[in-house]
Amino acid sequence: MELITLILLSIGLSIDSFAVSVSSGLIMSEITFRKATRIAFSLAFFQALMPLIGWFIGNKIETMVISFDHWLAFGLLAIIGGKMIFESFKTHPIENKKSNPLELKTLLGISLATSIDALVVGVSFAFIEINLLLVIFIIGFTTFFFSMLGILFGKKVGVHFGEKMEVFGGIVLILIGLKILLDHLL
Repeated sequence: MELITLILLSIGLSIDSFAVSVSSGLIMSEITFRKATRIAFSLAFFQALMPLIGWFIGNKIETMVISFDHWLAFGLLAIIGGKMIFESFKTHPIENKKSNPLELKTLLGISLATSIDALVVGVSFAFIEINLLLVIFIIGFTTFFFSMLGILFGKKVGVHFGEKMEVFGGIVLILIGLKILLDHLL
């Protein structure tokens, strides 16, 4: 996988974390750098861990799907991208001001929920040639960066920007899936 494709994939995957971070920035009345780092690290850790788990799952089923793996990778990325685009048009109620994204239960919940897509993408990694350690690092770093930006934007800009970014992230994932398919077919 080319570096630019990997970076675009990482950005696409980090959009859910960005949106959650924007909401966290809106919810929290006082957010310090340390609090923001705690949220961003948790989101990034799960976002980097899930593709690794998905890759292990994909390796277990690779021999069964080798003849159509490119279609599977395309399908998974297209479904995830389509889901992100569809969900961006839903109305998202602003979270209750009393919820605290720093509570362990809430932090683990949002970290897991935003990284499920990365698990599915990780399955598709088993079907293409990649440097898994580089992939995990770039996904984690990108998610951390976008999460920190999201918290800042939540404080400054508001939630509407995050919803528009979900459409962008979905389109990026669909295009990467299409690239994988075309690279294999051509």
